[in-house]
Amino acid sequence: MDPAELADTFETHRPHLRAVTLRLLGSPAEADDAVQETWLRLARTDVAEVENLRAWLTTVASRVALSMLRSRGTRAESALDDAPDAADPEPDPEARAAQADALGAALVVVLERLDPAERLAFVLHDLFGVPFAEIATVVERSPAAARQLASRARRRVQGGSDAAEADPARRREVVDAFLTAAREGDFAGLLAVLDPDVELRADRVAVAAAEANRDRGAPEIAERLQGAEAVARVFSGRAREAQPALLDGAVGAVFAPGGTVYTAFELVVVDGRIVALEMIADPDVLAGLDVELL
Repeated sequence: MDPAELADTFETHRPHLRAVTLRLLGSPAEADDAVQETWLRLARTDVAEVENLRAWLTTVASRVALSMLRSRGTRAESALDDAPDAADPEPDPEARAAQADALGAALVVVLERLDPAERLAFVLHDLFGVPFAEIATVVERSPAAARQLASRARRRVQGGSDAAEADPARRREVVDAFLTAAREGDFAGLLAVLDPDVELRADRVAVAAAEANRDRGAPEIAERLQGAEAVARVFSGRAREAQPALLDGAVGAVFAPGGTVYTAFELVVVDGRIVALEMIADPDVLAGLDVELL
């Protein structure tokens, strides 16, 4: 790939990289610096050896951002004073939307409570759907440890956000209602407990298992699925063996026939509705999950 073609290719990924680094760093100026450093590293790399350029760039940009976070110390500096003013160039729509989300005062304050590795794992996985295997290479830990970082960060983010449901009793009610509707095939009941824009994330093991058991009625599951009706179709008439459980201290659910956990379901509840649901079936990840059946 000649230099001009490489530069054009990089520009197609720039909005994504800026969105990632902006959420990680909270500062538009620092995000731009991280993206520029990523470009410099790309220019020094033989791209013929790169199989997935977007994933490679995301990894490099994340490493640069992680190094910048660590250079601040254990707590990130406030990004509120770095908000762009009228003199800043106008970002494109994707970057502008990402910037508005990343610089929300509540989110910035909460993210500042996380250590750099937690912040990176949470942002990459929960906001961008990066697999834990890829996150693990950035933080130089195992995939199970990367998942633990994200899980711990998620609990702290939820605990520090007025939007997320923090009351365990209320969360349990929502989980129970979800499981009951799923077992009974109550499609309307599922829609009532799912946010209209709910997102389901399933790891690759869960997706592969569903595919292998399709002839036995297993639902069609993608690694990312959005929308209440789509998610309701996955669970309607199923989850008969699922039960509520504490997952790393937060109320969720597990599929555990005979007491052995085969699948865990982590849920994010806001205003009495499930806004995100993660399906975990990877044995290595499950082994690092603290599960207490309810």
